[in-house]
Amino acid sequence: MARVVIVPGINGSGEGHWQTEWERRIPGAVRIAPGDWDAPELDDWLRAIDATEPDDDTVFVAHSMGCLAVATWLAERRGTAAGAFLVAPPDPDGPGFPAEARGFAAADGPLGVATLVVASTDDPYGSARWAADVARLWGAGFTSVGALGHVNIASGVGAWDDGADLFEEFTAGLACARVPAA
Repeated sequence: MARVVIVPGINGSGEGHWQTEWERRIPGAVRIAPGDWDAPELDDWLRAIDATEPDDDTVFVAHSMGCLAVATWLAERRGTAAGAFLVAPPDPDGPGFPAEARGFAAADGPLGVATLVVASTDDPYGSARWAADVARLWGAGFTSVGALGHVNIASGVGAWDDGADLFEEFTAGLACARVPAA
């Protein structure tokens, strides 16, 4: 079983957010703890990721700005995780991107681990086209989940069971890739 590190976006994915539900369901899952969820600084979030002590068995589950933090972290530390499941990455150059998070950006090359970018067709913080383009840049797979807004509490996805199924498929693929051939 992979070790899961939850990396929320701005405001920390509180009660009722699928990440919080998954954290409760997944044995041993941990959440990063930056100094301030509401006034994000990239270096602080990178240190918070470091503090979870990721290793080759770690799978990141990131949402929104957490996707940008994980992508930056992976781009700087290639091969130090098993994979990354990145949901609703925001476009840092888009009109809806929060001004207080301007230090966050999209990593500019492959992430070096198995990655799946999951996006909605009507996300106000980043178009599905932008998400597909950044997935290619990062060397990641891409999946559209239809019209689910920002895949957050406001989207009404609750525990997001369909997303949990996607995550299970993703981690099963990681496990298969690690089994040595007979």
